[in-house]
Amino acid sequence: MSNPCREVITLQLGHYSNFVGTHWWNLQDASLSYDPETPLGDIQSDVVFREGQTLGGHVTHTPRLIAMDLKGSLRTLRQEGSLYDAGKDTSAVTWDGSLMIHEESPSAKNSFLEDLDRLDRGEILAEADFYSSSQPQCSGAMNVDTVNNQLARVQKAYRLEGSVKVWSDFLRIHLHPRTISVIHQYNHDGEAHRLEAFGQGEALLQGSVLEELEDKLHFFVEECDYLQGFQVLCDLADGFAGLGSKVTEMLQDSYGGRGILTWGLAPVSHPNSTPMKDLYHMLNCTLGTVDLANHSSFFCPLTLRGGLGRRPSSPTAFPHLTYDPSLWYHSSSILALALDALTLPYRLRNNSVPMWQVADTLAVSGRKVVAAYGAVPFPMMHGSSLPDALSACTDALPWKPLSACPESADWRCYNQWVTLKGFEGQRLISSLAPGTRPPTPLHSLHSGEDVLASYIRSFYATAPLALQLVSTPSKLTPPFPQIFSQCVGAQGFLQSQPSPPGSPAPVVSSVPVMTSLQSGPALGSWLSELHRGASSFDIRRVAPSFLSQGPEMADYQEALEQLRLLARCYRDDSGGVMRSSSEEDYDDD
Repeated sequence: MSNPCREVITLQLGHYSNFVGTHWWNLQDASLSYDPETPLGDIQSDVVFREGQTLGGHVTHTPRLIAMDLKGSLRTLRQEGSLYDAGKDTSAVTWDGSLMIHEESPSAKNSFLEDLDRLDRGEILAEADFYSSSQPQCSGAMNVDTVNNQLARVQKAYRLEGSVKVWSDFLRIHLHPRTISVIHQYNHDGEAHRLEAFGQGEALLQGSVLEELEDKLHFFVEECDYLQGFQVLCDLADGFAGLGSKVTEMLQDSYGGRGILTWGLAPVSHPNSTPMKDLYHMLNCTLGTVDLANHSSFFCPLTLRGGLGRRPSSPTAFPHLTYDPSLWYHSSSILALALDALTLPYRLRNNSVPMWQVADTLAVSGRKVVAAYGAVPFPMMHGSSLPDALSACTDALPWKPLSACPESADWRCYNQWVTLKGFEGQRLISSLAPGTRPPTPLHSLHSGEDVLASYIRSFYATAPLALQLVSTPSKLTPPFPQIFSQCVGAQGFLQSQPSPPGSPAPVVSSVPVMTSLQSGPALGSWLSELHRGASSFDIRRVAPSFLSQGPEMADYQEALEQLRLLARCYRDDSGGVMRSSSEEDYDDD
């Protein structure tokens, strides 16, 4: 008998969070099966998807999602969606007077969205455009099986780097009419009425915005049988950090006992940034980290930026990716791949771990901020074994920072959760002939769990370790950007013979990913750096407008004190916060 579905409700707060969330939902859609004859696989999709019906009686699966963004952020996407559209009813129009019609040309759709519309209309795509997917895109014009067969035949790649302006430009799936909330008080485009400061976001969660959010929450919560909690994706560098602090506080007050796992998202760069805007970004990150950690089961920043201060180091580089850090479309796709693995423990069909247990494992003794690391893709040769892949990484771990927090130099951490997904078709243990001497100790072990645990403990000898291995890879469907190097094959494994220079790289349709969530002394250094940056100037003189809509000066100073105390929670055993040799001494007593 299968375990009961423990539902999760997702909230996406802010434009970059919706970028990451769109890629993440596209990944979930690629693994979703509607055919009862098809094996269900490792992942229990109805943890995050809800089932419904169109007006034509077709079964639908839409995300259990609330997405908040600003006016002008949707472009071609209708706020209420089109899945349950009954068509326009003009029978109630009774006005006999003269009318003045103001018509605005709709935003042009890119080639991907145009092809989705063609599927919705029931047209056959002779030139075939999508990798195989089981999510029906039609609202009744085509039979679901017909859509599935059509999608299974198509393989055209899209190059949307020049056409993606907002997250809906690459959204693959239909959303429920109650999903999207548009905040009309602030604009997405232009310089006027921007949601730039923490206090602006805090002040939003009242009146109509609060009522609309509560209404949407009640709708999704009431249809859950075993709600395990909420995963919150929140922009960290703008005013959504303040909104997120109030939203998570409301979730904590209203749904106590449920898990609240909050992921703070920050892009590598912002368009049209200025020194003053960079200062605002740092202050928002600082206050957001304090409040989101206070109101969540744990808080994990996710960014490829080299730091959350005003002078970050170079963006995170991955040896087998060729992404453009300045493109949100690219950087958000990498974070979504990592998030697909990071959120896996509480989305599994068997051996799942509820949200609260994941949080309790990592957030110990007041250490509610955790850091993420990821190997995207996990460097495994096609046809090799897990011991072969790990033994090639004995000098350094294969993952890279995903939280602007470097790995500690002496490999110490308090708790760690490691997930490896996507080794489908590869061996987890060595297949040496009898009598052959194992080339490394890893090759002598008899389970994949033992192999991975032994490898991790060679770096973190004493840290408590939780780990999970799942064979199902992250399946990539158009329009996921093809940001992989020539040495990555179609299934995401490394090729012994890379594609010749000048030849097109193979279209990568799935990838293995390894991630790690850590709580360790290095976070003390990271939090102290945030505190040092926000405390190094008089905010009333340098950025008085930041406080003009809140927080009050006393609240700001209290938040800095909480940040200082939070950093102290990560002291190492010798009594000091770990620092790199380049850092100046910082007295946090």
